[in-house]
Amino acid sequence: MRATILASLLALTISVPSLAESTRPNIVLVMADDMGYGQTGYYNHALLKTPHLDTLAKNGLRLDRFYAGGPVCSPTRASVMTGRTHERTGVMTHGYALRHQEKTIASALQAAGYATGHFGKWHLNGHKGPGVPILAEDRFGPGRFGFEQWLSVSNFFDRDPLLSRRGKLEAFTGDSSEVVIDEMLAFATDQVQREQPFFAVVWYGTPHSPFRASEADIESLRGESGEHDALVDSLDKNSLNHYGELVAMDRSLGTLRQGLESIDAIENTLIWFCSDNGGLPGIRPATTGPLRGNKGTLYEGGLRVPCVLHWPSRIAAGRVSETPACATDIAPTILDLLNLPDASLVAPVDGISLVGVINGQPESSRPRPLSFRYQGGSAVVDYPWKLLRLAPGKRKRDQPKPVSDGVVGVLYNLEQDVAEKNNVANQHPAVAARLSQWLDDWNDSVDASFAGADYPEKTVSADHRQPIFWTDEPAYHEHFDLFRDRWEYADWIKRAESQ
Repeated sequence: MRATILASLLALTISVPSLAESTRPNIVLVMADDMGYGQTGYYNHALLKTPHLDTLAKNGLRLDRFYAGGPVCSPTRASVMTGRTHERTGVMTHGYALRHQEKTIASALQAAGYATGHFGKWHLNGHKGPGVPILAEDRFGPGRFGFEQWLSVSNFFDRDPLLSRRGKLEAFTGDSSEVVIDEMLAFATDQVQREQPFFAVVWYGTPHSPFRASEADIESLRGESGEHDALVDSLDKNSLNHYGELVAMDRSLGTLRQGLESIDAIENTLIWFCSDNGGLPGIRPATTGPLRGNKGTLYEGGLRVPCVLHWPSRIAAGRVSETPACATDIAPTILDLLNLPDASLVAPVDGISLVGVINGQPESSRPRPLSFRYQGGSAVVDYPWKLLRLAPGKRKRDQPKPVSDGVVGVLYNLEQDVAEKNNVANQHPAVAARLSQWLDDWNDSVDASFAGADYPEKTVSADHRQPIFWTDEPAYHEHFDLFRDRWEYADWIKRAESQ
């Protein structure tokens, strides 16, 4: 399939009209699933090489202080779509549905004349469990939130995936990352032929567990001269497959760039790559580099992720920015780039426009801090300072007395202590007090949003879906016979039928 699609793309190079002079860029948002901050070649990972991501970075802009919207997947996806911290939108953790009352960047671009497509993991429809094809009648699927084309699955997916094309189930062969990039390129080619700008969201299932890589990709970890033989031979099966999946994902980024070049769309296409949360624990070599914590925590290792922007006609090559940025900034930045009204998103929006960063303006601090919360904990980053409050019941012996309001507060200077080892609240009480007050006020605002204060109705719609395992959803029962022989679903079907 891949060879056929690429051949078709190359054949179109001469005949397809160029969008290079268009004032409206194409936009491709690409997001890895559980890729840690340290898992890139450009950060000199001990094992993994990412030559294609490195090429995008070398020819674009690297954001080295970029944060996910939350420390797990569904929250960040909600933040990307809305520009808002996830709990405002009702997406508390993984498996929660995005509220119909939210406005999305996809809907805004669709209304502005863009062709819109979603490819891969969705995980905003309230279904828990391994990814299954999203059904046509699903009221919380991509089509409900602004995507006219979609080839999507509810959650994580792996090799030889079963996906849903607007409700029609289709089986594919090969690595899942390459499958969705090929499909996105077919979508892009169609839009270029129509001379219509496109907005494509590619959300990989890699490198989320379970891990399944090809033997060739695992073997490639050894290096051309076998310089990593000893390390590879020492790794467990999960680590090998985890890194093998990242090899394929990186290769698909090369396919993306080559494909857009072949249809003369690369110059005026913004590719924005990041990960949905920090790296996984238990994988060797470590996934988060020098950072403390992993996925599911509010430490830097759970929140800070790789990020690269590539846009040849607008972004000068080889730039690196230390400006703190976040997944909540993606939607406001796109609105600003296209001069779309702020009312395209529900207010308040937590993100800011990064157009100044894209344009190469001098490094500056954010006009307001970055704030996060998850499962009762919260944190605020006003670089270089970070104030962290752990959820009740999770206070460790080495943590200080509460900063204010009886809530644990730990202050770090990230510039001097990126590993978050040293609490400096006692040395900087004014900073701790200021950030503690900010966090109090921000948490009150999020609580009001969660209760529905931001919507015209001033309440949350009664038809909002609560999290549910798809095996408990009656609409999926008729598909059990199709699913039961697939390795990713077999145990789930057996468990459901035994209850």
